[in-house]
Amino acid sequence: MKIKAQMAMVMNLDKCLACHTCTIPCKNAWTTPAGSEYIWFNNVETKPGIGYPRRWEDQDKWHGGWELKHGHLKLRSGGKLRRFLSIFANGEMPAIRDYYEPWNYNYKYLTDAPAQKNQPAAGPRSAITGEPIKVDWGPNWEDDLAGASVTGLEDVNFRGLQARTYLQYKNVFMFHLPRICEHCLHPACVASCPSGALYKRDEDGIVLVDQSRCRSWRMCESACPYKKVYLNWKTHRSEKCIFCYPRIEAGEPTLCAQACAGRIRYVGVMLYDADRVREMAGCASETDIYENHLALFMDPRDPAVAEQAARDGIPRQFIDAARRSPILKLVRDWKLALPLHPEFRTLPMVWYVPPLSPLVKSGITNAESLDNMRIPLKYLANLLAAGDEKPVRRALERLLAMRAFIRSERFAQNKASGQSGDKLAGQDDFAANTLADPSARASEESIKALEAQGLDPETARAMYRMLALARLEDRFVVPSTRRELADNVDKLKGEAGFPEAIS
Repeated sequence: MKIKAQMAMVMNLDKCLACHTCTIPCKNAWTTPAGSEYIWFNNVETKPGIGYPRRWEDQDKWHGGWELKHGHLKLRSGGKLRRFLSIFANGEMPAIRDYYEPWNYNYKYLTDAPAQKNQPAAGPRSAITGEPIKVDWGPNWEDDLAGASVTGLEDVNFRGLQARTYLQYKNVFMFHLPRICEHCLHPACVASCPSGALYKRDEDGIVLVDQSRCRSWRMCESACPYKKVYLNWKTHRSEKCIFCYPRIEAGEPTLCAQACAGRIRYVGVMLYDADRVREMAGCASETDIYENHLALFMDPRDPAVAEQAARDGIPRQFIDAARRSPILKLVRDWKLALPLHPEFRTLPMVWYVPPLSPLVKSGITNAESLDNMRIPLKYLANLLAAGDEKPVRRALERLLAMRAFIRSERFAQNKASGQSGDKLAGQDDFAANTLADPSARASEESIKALEAQGLDPETARAMYRMLALARLEDRFVVPSTRRELADNVDKLKGEAGFPEAIS
């Protein structure tokens, strides 16, 4: 057993507003230089839809991630020989039209145009060629279901569903999916790079690109199933989300998490057994990958695990942070969060709490509600559980049971205190009165619903606090990194120049 630490993130899709407040600071901080205009380390997609780049989830088209061949894990993009033969003609990666061709407007022409009969217009011009272009795609082209009746038909998450039926006006559904690099435990991009430019940091698991070693072969773009590695067309170097590692090293959360208006993001540390990664990713059934992924995570509250982690070189502040990690609770303890497309076998470390949605029929009991929600359960299963509905159903049933319990307990407390049903007491008063007054307890029905999901009232309250009321220090538990313990600092001197300075 070899225990390592991994920075991870959970996003609660129930609360995403698609305000893009996460996207803008990320763009302003990391991808403003020439050549990176089309690059968005963080983007928010509307589902159903084909996303950015177009159809990134369709691995029959892009051959990203891993597959099991004759009992062994192989890159879907091919072995060394196949990649060598296609190194100068790699057709399995998105072209600029699949992302979108960045453009500017010729505003100067509005003031400098000669006298003419018609009003001058500042038409869009390509930021790459400078020529006039027709804008027909962008990173959030499908925002709020724009064009979903057309593009939604190509959404691979409709497997096993009638896409045309769900895209009709009376049946249509919508939710938002924020995406960053997954910083996988078993990253295909790292394995595919011929020059070894991509690497996974030993101290926190963040996947980065060594700009000095990148030779723009772009094999990483093909191998990444999430299509979160990009080529800077100006510097001819690959770029990707860096999980804001300068902030992480200082104990601060990522920019996207810090700026999130809906407070949907949680950042923390997870401990895992590095010796079993390949074994867990290589299971025969795709639907077993999620449970195998969970089995990799170690419980830092176990003294034996903490001692082994210390022996394996994990700093004490990392072990302490892992014990308090919100990721540990949401992923391992409560099993509310699920990984994005686990069938890619990269073991991603950005997880999602699936969204609840309104019922399409009235008069439905809780037991029937999941199968009558506007967002089809099968769609969420295809997105977050390799088509297996059981983990999605468990997460949503627990969320429903938690909501019913908190609602029942809160209204009982209000009734006991003489307040109107729609006036909710403060959190401190709520806890005190519930303990003091037996009549202020939740209904037996709501408690039985919790027990049916393997939960107790205290756990339900903890879930509610984490998902609805969590403070910043509860959502972000980030230990400061001591790089001197992870690298030979003297060796690193002079090796971190800007890409423009690399010959």
